[in-house]
Amino acid sequence: MSSSIHTTQVLIIGSGIAGLSLAIKLADNFQVTVLAKTTLAENSSIYAQGGIAAVLDPFDSIDAHVDDTLNAGAGLCEIEAVQFVARHASQAINELIDLGVPFSRATEDSPPFPFHLTQEGGHSHRRIIHAADHTGHSVQSTLLKRVKEHPNIKLLPNHMTVDLIVSPESRRCIGAYVLNKSSRQVLPIQANFTVLASGGASKAYLYTSNPDTSTGDGIAMAWRAGCRVANMEFNQFHPTCLFHPQDRSFLISEAVRGEGGILRLPNGEAFMSRYDERADLAPRDIVARAIDQEMKTHGIDCVYLDITHKPKDYLKTHFPTIYGRCKKVGIDISQQPIPVVPAAHYTCGGIVTNLQGETDLAGLYAIGETAYTGLHGANRLASNSLLEGLVFAQAAYQSIESSAIIPITEMIRNWDTSRVSEARERVLVSHDWDELRRVMWDYVGIVRTDKRLNRAAQRIRNLQKEINEFYRQHRLDSDLLELRNLAQVASLMVASAQKRKESRGLHYNLDHPQTKRRAKPTLLKPKNFA
Repeated sequence: MSSSIHTTQVLIIGSGIAGLSLAIKLADNFQVTVLAKTTLAENSSIYAQGGIAAVLDPFDSIDAHVDDTLNAGAGLCEIEAVQFVARHASQAINELIDLGVPFSRATEDSPPFPFHLTQEGGHSHRRIIHAADHTGHSVQSTLLKRVKEHPNIKLLPNHMTVDLIVSPESRRCIGAYVLNKSSRQVLPIQANFTVLASGGASKAYLYTSNPDTSTGDGIAMAWRAGCRVANMEFNQFHPTCLFHPQDRSFLISEAVRGEGGILRLPNGEAFMSRYDERADLAPRDIVARAIDQEMKTHGIDCVYLDITHKPKDYLKTHFPTIYGRCKKVGIDISQQPIPVVPAAHYTCGGIVTNLQGETDLAGLYAIGETAYTGLHGANRLASNSLLEGLVFAQAAYQSIESSAIIPITEMIRNWDTSRVSEARERVLVSHDWDELRRVMWDYVGIVRTDKRLNRAAQRIRNLQKEINEFYRQHRLDSDLLELRNLAQVASLMVASAQKRKESRGLHYNLDHPQTKRRAKPTLLKPKNFA
């Protein structure tokens, strides 16, 4: 075995809320290594504004949370997963409170629960606990502080995983090859358990609310290693992303509509009641399609989210981040409606797991947005995402805690760079990156057709050939690795969309506008699936 191989008992790939939560739980009894592609704080979790869904009000019920999730999921949720998450939600919240997350306090006299709960689209009750409008940042900061304090946790920022290491003998995942972005050296990391907590793939689209790290790395690596993926056609577009040339990727939380925000056309007309009886509180897929339709019908660049009927002090208290960010680009949300457009936001499909976070590959777990647990179905209910990461971090912890540590006896080879050279023309990577994301936006967006999907499949196949050839011949860097992963995940998205001959939830195909009576998940198996 090479002396340059780093060993750990648990390797966690990703430093979002799911990964950090799991690291804290495991660290008392295991040596844990946490990888982050950039800084430890740069991930989708930190940008989550709205909050975390859980039944915390005595007038609410777990059954109601389950029903709301099933309704939003358009018939494709796995009932066992939904019940599992809803039942464990309050435990996850109480753990965060105990860790010191500064959730917003209730302001009413003698409230039934000491923290403020808001309501978002698709929810029948106020059950969203939040830290003003920066919940992800508050939770992430609290967890990161605890992680940095623990002596059993090794943190490796600016390290990107290249591929998983799979034992040819036992067909067990035994670690990963990891690129040190500073030295550009590839390091093998041997692990008894490997956890993918690497987030989603919304960066496959031209416009997204997510950070640059959301490139589907975990999904692509798991697929190449032989794991199934499911429901990749369901990519959620957040209905309200700020439309402004200075700040195109800033998300305007769904909680703004939950607190009374109204979507309007440029002439001031409110239009959501024409699409759904819940109007502005309809689920995200309905709202995103409605905005897309209004923009195309009227030939407009955006619509407007109006919360001007609320007092300025109220807005600054409940939405300080949104108020400040909009003010920075010249929009006073107490006086002016917010220009908004839909943007790719959340990957509802992913790596197939069970309710313990276990994948098809022994020793490999997947939690958070990178996983398909069956919770989200054809459309994710607002604020169920951070919740899913927390609940399945606990489930994976219990599974790893109760598993025997299997010694790794295989020889792990060092990464071979003897037949590669330094790339002389980086424009090839940047061009393919731009083309891939534009193809996905134009052909695999909010509204699809068979012709668009077929054209996307052909373009992506050609891009993959170019990318794979470039990958084999040149020294690795993060841009090339992300492009390779994005192309793989985009191919899976298109293949899944082509298999679904109906319209359901986030997948709307003009050639198949009807919804079938029986709903089935879209399951894809790689050629090397065991």
